[in-house]
Amino acid sequence: MTATTAGTVARRAPSFRLDRRYLPVAGTFVVLALMLVIGGTRHENFLTPTVFSNLFINNAHLIALAVGMTFVILTGGIDLSVGSVLALSTVIIASLLQAGLPTGVVLVVAVLAGALIGLAHGVMIQGFGVQPFVATLAGMFFARGLCFVIAPESISIGDASFKAIAGWDSWIGYFRVTMAVVIALVVAGIAFVVLHYTRFGRTVYAVGGGEQSALLMGLPVARTKVLVYVVSGTCAALGGVLFAMFSSSGYALSGVAMELDAIAAVVIGGTLLTGGTGFVLGSVLGVLTLGAIQTIIQFEGNLSSWWTKIVIGVLLLVFVVLQRVLTLRKT
Repeated sequence: MTATTAGTVARRAPSFRLDRRYLPVAGTFVVLALMLVIGGTRHENFLTPTVFSNLFINNAHLIALAVGMTFVILTGGIDLSVGSVLALSTVIIASLLQAGLPTGVVLVVAVLAGALIGLAHGVMIQGFGVQPFVATLAGMFFARGLCFVIAPESISIGDASFKAIAGWDSWIGYFRVTMAVVIALVVAGIAFVVLHYTRFGRTVYAVGGGEQSALLMGLPVARTKVLVYVVSGTCAALGGVLFAMFSSSGYALSGVAMELDAIAAVVIGGTLLTGGTGFVLGSVLGVLTLGAIQTIIQFEGNLSSWWTKIVIGVLLLVFVVLQRVLTLRKT
């Protein structure tokens, strides 16, 4: 090789290569874009600011749930109680507002209730060695049963202060933004900062990547495993606040099977079920993908709503297989 040729090779710009960690998130983005293209191709009014705004408005509560679930799954755990905690939060809000308590106090009590349930999960899992599936399953039954004890029937929310907060909206260009959407995006933004720019966030990834290795590095593994369930419970309760804003009621049967939607959104968003790899942005994209699927089914009109579950099931299987392939390639 001549000196001139060597100099040319040295000056050649390096080829772009996407980091393997971001492949699942990139895949989620591609699937979301594909769903939007399919909807826009089949329906003239699909690709409009109103439809795009509604993806966030209708799924704000699910974004909050998925954010909390991301923390748990990143450590290799699972939380089956989030749907029931969401329902409990709506019931607490509706019943306490009906009793005449101030709105601020009611919202704090509802969120604290979710945090306490999450703390109980964390203590059972870390302190007593209970499997996350069993501990959170018990929490799911407990929260759902408590809903029916507090309010067997649906309670309408008529409090003026709460309705004023829930009814606030604004326009960013052609896009409508509600208070629930603002809160959901703030929660996602805080989670992003915590996971990527704090010691707690780095420990979450370390625990999911290898608990024994994290212990050998002197990281606070026990505290972190408890705190991720507190985060999940808090986010589930916040999801209940957002759902109460959306539905203007508290109902014991709210959020049935919503924990499965949250898990599906997180997995489709690229978070490994074995822990250690995943991003909050991916979970948000996962929620929007589920919302886009549901919106397409609604636009079709003549399709059963169960097609939403079928498509989500297929997507979930595809992303789990993709995760498995990427995991094997790492080894």
